Amino acid sequence: MRLIRNIYIFCSIVMTVEGEAPELPEERELMTNCSNMSLRKVPADLTPATTTLDLSYNLLFQLQSSDFHSVSKLKVLILRHNRIQQLNLKTFEFNKELRYLDLSNNRLKSVTWYLLAGLRYLDLSFNDFDTMPICEEAGNMSHLEILGLSGAKIQKSDFQKIAHLHLNSVFLGFRTLSHYEEGSLPILNTTKLHIVLPMDTNFWVLLRDGIKTSKILEMTNIDGKSQFVSYEMQRNISLENAKTSVLLLNKVDLLWDDLFHILQFVWHTSVEHFQIQNVTFGGKAYLDHNSFDYSNTVMRTIKLEHVHFRVFYIQQDNIYLLLTKMDIENLTISNAQMPHMLFPNYPTKFQYLNFANNILTDELFKRTIQLPHLKTLLLNSNKLETLSLVSCFANNTPLEHLDLSQNLLQHKNDENCSWPETVVNMNLSYNKLSDSVFRCLPKGIQILDLNNNQIQTVPKETIHLMALRELNIAFNFLTDLPGCSHFSRLSILNVEMNLILSPSLDFVQSCQEVKTLNAGRNPFRCTCELKNFIQLETYSEVMMVGWSDSYTCEYPLNLRGTRLKDVHLPELSCNTALLIVTIVVIMLVLGLAVAFCCLHFDLPWYFRMLGQCTQTWHRVRKTTQEQLKRNVRFHAFISYSEHDSLWVKNELIPNLEKEDGSILICLYERYFDPGKSISENIVSFIEKSYKSIFVLSPNFVQNEWCHYEFYFAYHNLFHENSDHIILILLEPIPFYCIPTRCHKLKTLLEKKAYLEWPKDRRKCGLFWANLRVAINVNISATREMYELQTFTELNEESRGSTVSLMRTDCL
Repeated sequence: MRLIRNIYIFCSIVMTVEGEAPELPEERELMTNCSNMSLRKVPADLTPATTTLDLSYNLLFQLQSSDFHSVSKLKVLILRHNRIQQLNLKTFEFNKELRYLDLSNNRLKSVTWYLLAGLRYLDLSFNDFDTMPICEEAGNMSHLEILGLSGAKIQKSDFQKIAHLHLNSVFLGFRTLSHYEEGSLPILNTTKLHIVLPMDTNFWVLLRDGIKTSKILEMTNIDGKSQFVSYEMQRNISLENAKTSVLLLNKVDLLWDDLFHILQFVWHTSVEHFQIQNVTFGGKAYLDHNSFDYSNTVMRTIKLEHVHFRVFYIQQDNIYLLLTKMDIENLTISNAQMPHMLFPNYPTKFQYLNFANNILTDELFKRTIQLPHLKTLLLNSNKLETLSLVSCFANNTPLEHLDLSQNLLQHKNDENCSWPETVVNMNLSYNKLSDSVFRCLPKGIQILDLNNNQIQTVPKETIHLMALRELNIAFNFLTDLPGCSHFSRLSILNVEMNLILSPSLDFVQSCQEVKTLNAGRNPFRCTCELKNFIQLETYSEVMMVGWSDSYTCEYPLNLRGTRLKDVHLPELSCNTALLIVTIVVIMLVLGLAVAFCCLHFDLPWYFRMLGQCTQTWHRVRKTTQEQLKRNVRFHAFISYSEHDSLWVKNELIPNLEKEDGSILICLYERYFDPGKSISENIVSFIEKSYKSIFVLSPNFVQNEWCHYEFYFAYHNLFHENSDHIILILLEPIPFYCIPTRCHKLKTLLEKKAYLEWPKDRRKCGLFWANLRVAINVNISATREMYELQTFTELNEESRGSTVSLMRTDCL
């Protein structure tokens, strides 16, 4: 039955259909489901737009003429499994679109016919009719395709009324069958005939007439109460008008000899495909393969499915040989708990053998079997253990398709395998195969299923399977995607549910022909190693089955459950070459930047200043203010350029140092200590002086040592106040001449925080007075004065010449 997109009004109960299925329309339908509601009458409030109405499994016993007037668009009406006793088809006269009417499994005893011209499906099976409910009006339903009937008696005259109708299927469902007039069934004109017999019914005549009736014949409920005719009588039965090519017997319960008679009878008919399913047989056997007449047949296929054995007295070998000596194209014996199978010792014509769902063991292949035409062999769900034995058997056949799934197969490295080159499709799933199976495969294999085994890796010593197109290794123990160096034509790969953490780059590079990949539900480790795999879906033509919900991270723990497509792996951190290049470029840029700063901003000078300041700061931290004050020896330290030394020696020093010794001046050339560096001497002079006097001129700002002295004086850590610097502007200084590193000096000049040397000599008196006031500090400790004078006398004679050599630029 075709699927319909339905809208349920009353209750959402799944509709179940027994017997023949209706051919329902494909367009959108409105279904009203009122089944299993214990209704005793048809609901009066049915939706007018209803097209499908299900009233099955209720307690309806009568239909009123007005029950279905409101649903004029009704197409499908299901009334099976109720208690309806009488039917008048005129009840549906206003339902012009009615196509499907199911009244099976009721208690109908009579039918009043009315022409329903559009009806295609009518099922009246399993009712209580005494005779077939057929009249002349039934023969006018020219659109009828499927017809279900029942009746305790079958007569030729009943079917003659509908003999002219071309039916697709006739279903005869009997509760009882007390009389059958021979030759009645062949009157029907139908493609398929399905007969469901009541228990204890002699079906022989029905089988014989059924074979003359339709192309497809199905008979259900055949038991051992039937009286079988002897083989001699069967030979005399005329089957000149036999039509059946497909025969299906379902639910068969017979003695072995009875089943033997059925096989023998059908063997000489027009049947080409014979299927017996759900069969139970047993008892003492008198007939075997030696009694069977294998001549004069058109049989091609025999299927025995779901076979159950009762206790019987016959060697099973005789049953096996009876079937295998039939020498047909296709033989199926499945779900039969068959432990073994025998073949004749001569070549047979079998092309298709299906022994699935049995208990066959390796014993099957320990005898020589001659199957020169075998192309398909299905041995799934058995108890086979040795793959190499199967290969040796198959090597003597032109086998193409082999199913060995759901067995106990294993393969050891020391076992030799020999497959025919014709094998193209092999299913080895659900076995106990390990990595060694790749050394026991047909070279011409195209489709290979190895899911649910114990494979951990694809060995590099694998046979070159150059024709392999589809490979399924799902549900194994792989830790990496297999490379395609041995499978150059592989286009479909399934490695779902393995132990793959980070697929290697070898797969991406070697498997260029893979177009479909299923690698979902693996415990992926979302690191840089996974980046190329994630890009497969975006940047390649590979279709990732289950992407992206089935592809999630398992490691690291903070990403567990995150879909691979949502994981961000930066290119810089994952590409080692790019990372090295980036670091080198950054280092070069930083190097160039440092070089530029050193050249343009004189950074080395700042670093030297910073080092000296750091050392001084550490020394100050260890020295108290009282100790700092006791270290002071001079009123002022004078810093100047060598080009301005004449003015300092002829003007500044004589006017500041009086005979009374009230102002003590520290000059570099007087007190230089050869045991210290120039910078250490400068720091020492500034530390021992209350004030620092800077003689400013264009020469001063161009001198590096003068910058050095000003920097330490400005950042003097030995003085609590900020007025310890005295600036004397000897000559005007253009601001553009001041280097950028002397921005503090520039700031002070802009604020005019300096004493300017007057050009007019008459104003010099005021200049010297202001300068004296600025540096006037009381230094009266006699002990300190004595130490200072002693230090001066000792150094004036011995170190004067050294100073001129070491500080020629600033003094």
